[in-house]
Amino acid sequence: MLILDGKIASAAVKATLLAQTQALTTEGKRAPHLAAILVGNNGASETYVASKVKNCEETGFESTLIRLDVAVSEKILLDKIIELNNNPSIDGILVQLPLPKHIDEAKVIETINPAKDVDGFHPANVGRLVQGLPTFIPATPYGILLMLAHFDIPTKGKNAVVIGRSNIVGRPMSILLSSNIPQGNCTVTLCHSHTKNLKEICLEADIIIAALGVPNFLTCDMIKPGAVIVDVGITRVEDATAKKGFRIKGDVNYEEACAKASAITPVPGGVGLMTIAGLLKNTMKAFEASQNK
Repeated sequence: MLILDGKIASAAVKATLLAQTQALTTEGKRAPHLAAILVGNNGASETYVASKVKNCEETGFESTLIRLDVAVSEKILLDKIIELNNNPSIDGILVQLPLPKHIDEAKVIETINPAKDVDGFHPANVGRLVQGLPTFIPATPYGILLMLAHFDIPTKGKNAVVIGRSNIVGRPMSILLSSNIPQGNCTVTLCHSHTKNLKEICLEADIIIAALGVPNFLTCDMIKPGAVIVDVGITRVEDATAKKGFRIKGDVNYEEACAKASAITPVPGGVGLMTIAGLLKNTMKAFEASQNK
């Protein structure tokens, strides 16, 4: 069985980006610049943003982290985004989700300049994705495509099941897998909480993307022998025996799945690392577009 190791695949992506950045700076040009906004001090969000900043450093990118109080007004947040939109030295903008309940996430996403929307969440970019036009692919689905490409996982003509229909992962992933692209051309079934006969559907799948946020949801009896399993889930589960008081669990029962799958992503160490790789690739793309104006 093949372990789809995010450390290996993301390292390859970052090595390429670092070489590109070094070539830019050697020519006297600036490096790509990513700005991240973090509202409040949510533990998981702190971890994610710190990892993004660290990975920027490893690829030679510039990064700016803007911290705002959890009680910050929606207007102040939107004004900060507009300020970054108008800053020509900033190539990519991301606002770490989730946001406090008093802030409208949709309004925040729509305020980001689509040309700097490296998370790929803006409706304009989503629309281009649906139509198969060049755009920023949402970072997690993009990272999954990069992983499938790195490990040479065949997708053409395969039956793929995506469990979860979020705008961040499930929906765009289903569109990409069905698209006429190198890591696409699948026949895709998108499943959700109202799907009937989910087990039977999964047992027909050559590829399963589990992205619903329920630990250990996908079990051995739902997996066809030889299937490729991509686990997007990342949930903190309390565990008094763990040093931090919790363990990170995916949506797949890893031990059970290993007995059936031909390839599988670990959690942690799988898709999460590739999400950041996708984000960095998008930032380089935004930088290149800004230089060609």
